[in-house]
This record gives sequence, C-alpha cells and structure tokens, in this order.
Amino acid sequence: MTSSLIRGRPRHATAHIAVRVAHAVLGGVAGGLWLMLPVMTINAEAPVPAARAGPVAGAAETPEQGGTSPADLVLPLVAGGAAGTVAVYWYVRRTRRARSRATSGVVSERPPQPTAGDFERQAQASLVQADDCVRTSREELGFAEALFGAEAVAPFAQALRAAETELAAAFAIRQRYEQGAPGDEVARRQALVGIVGRCAEAGRRLDAEAAGFDRLRALDQGVGDALRVAEGRFRELAGRTAGAQAALDEMRERYAHPAVAPVVGYVEQAKDRLVFTTSHLNRARQAADSDDLEEAARRLRAAEGAIAQADTFLAGVHRLAGDLRRAAGIVPAALTGGEVEIAAARGPAAAVPLPAGELHARIARADVALAAVRTELTSGPYDPLDALRRIARAVEQLEVGRTGVVPVAALVVARSATAAAGDFVATHRGAVGAEARTRLAEARRRFAEADEGQGRGLGTASADADELAREARELAERDVRTRGNPYADAEPASGLAGAVLGGILLAEETDGGPPASFGGPETRGRRRLARP
Repeated sequence: MTSSLIRGRPRHATAHIAVRVAHAVLGGVAGGLWLMLPVMTINAEAPVPAARAGPVAGAAETPEQGGTSPADLVLPLVAGGAAGTVAVYWYVRRTRRARSRATSGVVSERPPQPTAGDFERQAQASLVQADDCVRTSREELGFAEALFGAEAVAPFAQALRAAETELAAAFAIRQRYEQGAPGDEVARRQALVGIVGRCAEAGRRLDAEAAGFDRLRALDQGVGDALRVAEGRFRELAGRTAGAQAALDEMRERYAHPAVAPVVGYVEQAKDRLVFTTSHLNRARQAADSDDLEEAARRLRAAEGAIAQADTFLAGVHRLAGDLRRAAGIVPAALTGGEVEIAAARGPAAAVPLPAGELHARIARADVALAAVRTELTSGPYDPLDALRRIARAVEQLEVGRTGVVPVAALVVARSATAAAGDFVATHRGAVGAEARTRLAEARRRFAEADEGQGRGLGTASADADELAREARELAERDVRTRGNPYADAEPASGLAGAVLGGILLAEETDGGPPASFGGPETRGRRRLARP
C-alpha cells in the first residue's frame, strides 16, 4: 500500500505546489494589511486627551503628542517579516524534499533494474527451496503410502514426479551455466530466469496437491493410525542401531580409515534424530489425548521427518558395508582385466588415438597404479572402492575401449559415491547450498546413463558420476562447516539442532519453526508448532 501511494504522488505534485503558492500569497497579503492598519487609523483632527499633571522626569521621557509613534509600527513589521520568512522557508524546504524524493530509488517511476548478482542469488535460492520441497514431499508421501496404499497416493506421486522433472531440468540448466554455457551475457541471464521458472513450476505442482494430500491423511480428524505407523517405524529403527554400530566397527577393523570416513558419526546422528522423534511422538500422543488434533498433527509430522532421516543414516552404514565387500571381491578381477587392457594398448595392433610418446607415458602410469593396488592388497587394510577407482581411471587413460570387469568396477564406485553424497545432502539439507545440490543432480544423471548402458560405449560416464558425487559431498560438507550451529544453546538432548540442520524444522523461529510438510513453497510450512 505504501509503495502505491508513493508512486501516485508525482501525478498530484503540480496541484500541491499550486496550493502552497496560494497559501504563501495569502499570508503576504495579510501581513501587508496588518502593516497598513496603523496608518489607516491615524486621524490628525481627532482630539488627544491631555496628559495627567505630575512631575516630569525630563524632556527625553515625554512622549510625542498628536502623532503615531515609530514603536507602533515596529511590532507589526517584525511579525510580518517573521511570517514571510517562515512561509518562504517552509515552501523551499517542502520543494527540496519533493525533488529529493522524486530522484530517489523509492519514488522513481523507473526503479533500478536487477543486477546479474540479483538474478544469481534468486536462481540459487530457488533451487535450494524447490529441492527441499521435493525431498520433504517424497518423505511424507512414503508415510501416507504405508497407511493408504499406492493407489490412494497415486495423484500425489504423479505431482511429485512432475515436480522432480522440472527440478531436474533446472539443475541441468544450472550445471551448464556453471560450465560457462551459454557464453552470451543476455543468454546467461535468460538461463537464470529459466531456472527460477522451472523451480517455481515444481513448487506449484506440489502446492496444488497439498490440500488434497491433507484430506487424504485427515490428520486434523485424528492421528491414531498415522501415529501407530510412525511408532512402529521408530521401534524398528531403534532396534537397528545396534546392528549399524556393529557394521561400522567391523568396517573399521577390516578397511582403511578413508574407506569408512563417509559414514563416521552416522550412528550417533541417527540416535539424535530418534531422540527428537521420541519427544515429538510423546507430545503428539498427549495432544491427541487432550483433543488438540492440530498440535498432534504438527508433532507427528516433525517426528516423521526425523524417522526418515534416522533411516537414511542407518541404511547408509549398511549400504557402505555392502559396497566395500562387493568392491573387495572385484578388485582381483579388476586388476587382471586392467593388465589385459594395458597389454592390448602396448601391442602392435593397438588402435589408440594417441601419439606414441603420450601412449607410452600413460601405459607407464597405469602400470604404477596397478602395482600400487597389488601392494595394498598384501600390506594390510586398504580402501577397496578407492582401489577400483584407481584401476578404472588408469585403464580409462589408455583409451583402448573399456570392456569386461573394469566398467563394472567403475559402475560400483560411481553408485557408492553418488548414494553417499545423496545421503549427506538429504540429512544436512538445512545448510547445503545450490552448488553442492547441482553437482549431485548431475552425478545422478551421469550415473543413470552409465547404469543404463552397463558401462559399454559410454566411456567416462561412470568416472564423471563418481567425480561429481565426490565434489558434491565436499561442497556440502563445506556448507555445513560454514553455517555452524545457530541452536548451540538448545538442550543437547532435545535433538533440535539436528532437526534444523536436516531441514525437518524450517528454522523460522528460535524453537526451530514449523515442520516441513508435503507441498511447495506456499504450503510446506503450514503446520506451525504451538508455543510452549
């Protein structure tokens, strides 16, 4: 409202100035009449009363008789001059103020255009927000499907897939943008606008289904069934923590530290989310017992988000244990396959599109890489996934066409790295920015290409996916370190800091804010937590 009033002022500026001028003229006329009044009332023929007899102090003290004293004109003159001065000062001040407003950015008819930095920030914020909405919606949809079945949630699953398609397109544009394409400045700005538009459409798809999703869950009518589903998953996860800890301990004994590093601390973080879950499930049941169904729904939704992330942490530990076992079983065969390809590149009939000197140098580096892996196999704990990575890269540099077990090894490495990066972003998304998410999206796209072709004819697809995923993880960890913990003063046993870091709570208030729910930017924070 304020901005519209300000914009409307220039249309009436002329009328306002005319009124002010009229007021100044009237003031001047009134002052002039006041000055003339004493002269107009002087009458020389009028009798003048005689002064009382009495002692005279002196001739200098005797007033002039029969005329107007100069003192009679001083007061009106001073008052009139002061009035005129005030009127002129007021007019000049108001005129300058109007001019300064007319030339400022607030009231300008042509506001300043957004800069390239403005478009950049908006595009990054849109990507983060849309990605969060998609992730949250996918999590809550899983709870609804567990209770109502796949057919009941089909319309919402379809909306989610449509949103994921729009988001994937936005990330693809962003990846090309960061790689320098397009090169033209105008086209680059249009690319940023396209990212914002795609993200807005993804959010709109989810916002449009939020009300229907709420009607399906009907949490405002009772949380009994949904609460039982959440409590069942909570108990199952609590029972899995011991197994995850045992798997982690076993990995630490069998493999080198870098092999286990991606999941160090995951069991503790899973327990932290379960502590948060316990608190909110209890509050949800208490609210339901007192017929405060809105509060029960809010607490339940917060607990569901924590349950989903605890599951991600524990599943990540078990998945890495399986990936390392699988990689350790492939390493000997990958070494043999790599040596076969090195021999093929060294042979006289090799069709390698490289100069002879460059080819010999690459063969020498490949020999060194494979020899180092063989040494690690016999010298103690090592990282099987990293061993496969080095074998695959050494053979890839030869450009002889990757066949047999080496492409399979590269695919195993890419799958593990992509999944690990995805888990980290999902469980720390409250702090992870657009750059890490963009790399992760591109890693997933490249891995899908490699997986679809099983590594044949796709050259570097698996290696690219692995490298992008590792970069995404590094960028995400950097974002988390940079953000720090704004809830450090919260009760350590509450799990609040982890819930905000994980995006379970939207961090809009000091108590963490509302829980994130199925929907887009307009609806995902609709269940606001009641104040304690």
